[in-house]
Amino acid sequence: MNKMGRNAWAYTLFTLPTLFMFAIFFIYPMIMSLRYGFTSWNGISHAKFNGFDNFIDAFRDPYFWIAVRNNLSFIGFSIGIQIPIILTIALMVSRIKRWIGFYKTMIFLPTILSTAVIGVLWEFIYHPQAGLLNQALEAIGLKRWQHAWLADGATAMLAILVTNAWQWMGFYVVLVVSAINTIPKHLVEAAQLDGAGSIRQAWYVILPLLRPVIFVMMLLSITGGMKAMDIVVVMTGGNPYGITEVMASYMIKKAYRIGEYGYANSIAVLILLFTSLLTSIFSWLTRKQEEVRL
Repeated sequence: MNKMGRNAWAYTLFTLPTLFMFAIFFIYPMIMSLRYGFTSWNGISHAKFNGFDNFIDAFRDPYFWIAVRNNLSFIGFSIGIQIPIILTIALMVSRIKRWIGFYKTMIFLPTILSTAVIGVLWEFIYHPQAGLLNQALEAIGLKRWQHAWLADGATAMLAILVTNAWQWMGFYVVLVVSAINTIPKHLVEAAQLDGAGSIRQAWYVILPLLRPVIFVMMLLSITGGMKAMDIVVVMTGGNPYGITEVMASYMIKKAYRIGEYGYANSIAVLILLFTSLLTSIFSWLTRKQEEVRL
């Protein structure tokens, strides 16, 4: 075993299949997408090089910027609303002594369902006539609040954001609960002896120790928000009037419905660039904040 660990050929033998698959399914498509992003191509005829025309058209396209705004909405909703709720639920669940496995399973359950199932389920909840949400509002005397949630541009994006948050919240709650359980008990007990209540313990002891996990959740929120697509396609398809479009769904629409494959590939390149930029900025800010703390 030690001889194999020192053998460069052994490393090569075990890594080559993975590198080959990575090159075939990631590097090659990325290079081809970059290539066709600079062409006028309908997916059938010969691609014609058109320079930066596709990227210029994208920056002039109002629907593209609607899609960018919606991707940023996914990120903002996740970081500003979803993560605080996740931390609150995780802190409450971590204090449960009995049936903890049952609660974790129930919270995690939406995560194991496919996005198609989640989308159809919440479409029914948001249905203007038979939907559970409107019926619940009528039952508690708030009939005036009933709404065609997915058909109105004012509420459609919010409805999708809530659905997406519900689907993934359980995963992050279980992650945070696991991190809380690794915190040394004597730190919390010391805070209790000093007279700190539950809220002070959470704010001054537990949350500071969860900083690495919180940063991971924020990073995953950024990358997940930039590649969001499936929940939008299932629930609205970008409607009404393109208001709920995200960059990935807009890319698919341009490619497979309109036949502008060159333009669609330029959008794919922009998704990669925007995601890389945002994650780099976040990593830089995180590193600077850690340096200040030290």
